[in-house]
Amino acid sequence: MTRSYFFYDLETSGLDPRSDRIMQFAGMRTNLELEPIGEPVNILVKLNDDTLPSPHAIMVTKITPQTTLADGISEAEFCKKVSAELFTPGTTIIGYNSVRFDDEFMRHTFWRNFFDPYEWQWRDGRSRWDLLDVVRMTRALRPAGINWPVRDGKATNRLELITQENGISHEHAHDALSDVEALLDVTRLIREKQSQLFDYLFKLRDKKQVQRLVNLENPVPFVYSCGRYSSAHEKTTVAFPLAPSKNGNLLVFDLRYNLDELLKDPERDEAATFYPIVKELRYNRCPAVAPLGVLDQGGAWERIGLDATTVEQNLASLARHPDFAERMRTQEEEKMDFPPAVDAESALYDGFLDDIDRRSCEVVRNARPDQLATFTPEFHDERLPELFLHYKARNFAETLSESEQKSWEKYRLGRIKSQQNGFIKAIQDLSKQGADRFLLEELQLWYQSLMPY
Repeated sequence: MTRSYFFYDLETSGLDPRSDRIMQFAGMRTNLELEPIGEPVNILVKLNDDTLPSPHAIMVTKITPQTTLADGISEAEFCKKVSAELFTPGTTIIGYNSVRFDDEFMRHTFWRNFFDPYEWQWRDGRSRWDLLDVVRMTRALRPAGINWPVRDGKATNRLELITQENGISHEHAHDALSDVEALLDVTRLIREKQSQLFDYLFKLRDKKQVQRLVNLENPVPFVYSCGRYSSAHEKTTVAFPLAPSKNGNLLVFDLRYNLDELLKDPERDEAATFYPIVKELRYNRCPAVAPLGVLDQGGAWERIGLDATTVEQNLASLARHPDFAERMRTQEEEKMDFPPAVDAESALYDGFLDDIDRRSCEVVRNARPDQLATFTPEFHDERLPELFLHYKARNFAETLSESEQKSWEKYRLGRIKSQQNGFIKAIQDLSKQGADRFLLEELQLWYQSLMPY
């Protein structure tokens, strides 16, 4: 198995992976020395006629729905291409804030198109890694050799600003391919300047490696860089394992705070008032964690605004309230991970498919259009019949029967109507602000084309 990295980035029709769509996918494969292998990949994905994109997103990306129709491929083609040609065995798939954003869009796109939404990141020696928290921890612990951006007196880790501060070419920020090339250059910079930390954090893409340091069997304070923490402290703190969380994850406590003092506040009765002092660490999200000893070098304690004495005092305070951990665990259990699904497409996380349905999904995605027209799979999972109709309508509309066409049109119009108020208001607001007139006109034409006469 040849091991490699595949750096990738998406531009999307909006921010919600359950209802918005991928419009551009770009990527670059490298070897483990970060040397390019082959040519860059740049793919447009056709936006279907059931989606109104966020006008604000289009102002950023400059990609119109009409452009995707002219130059793009269908979602079904896209899924086949990236599965067969790009996310190959032995590939580590890398992005920037990809764990929380891009990966979620990929997962929902695979789900809608009858591909396994998970195995592209783990099966056959694959793995994933997110460079955003790597950047945060490098900045906090080992910043030497890299120029770090500050805007309006506030530290920022925006990719386009890091490239700008370090003389890295990044001419078209928010174009997926340009962002991939910039991310690759920033990765090379961190590896060159702080190779030991880079190699250490690369190992933590494996959740078992994270669990060796952060666990309840041998709980010890650890360094934790995360976007939920303050930029005033370089997004980094010292945390402590507190209690088990859902799905095998862990609640951790920010030792920047003294629990005795927190509990004196009567408003601290609700779990929300403790977030992010108490937050969930997800082992499979490539968290940036490190042993406490890393703070003893290069002024790291000062940069994150902490000291060993404060940590010890706050740890002792936490120990004086043994019931607190159970309170937090109970409240976390009662939280809902995701809003209720409104349809089968947004119900990805409502359950796993059984082996029979998994085989049926394989048949669906490999079927020719003429086969789909007469194929009547007997799905066990109640989400799949609706998903099958939508899959055919978006990718192979000619295979729909008359009754299926009516069902799809009802769904399509309902979806458009649920999006149109926000879409129209955004168009009006952007027009008043003097936004790009061409893009606004294209969006208005797109909206008009989706509605019946």
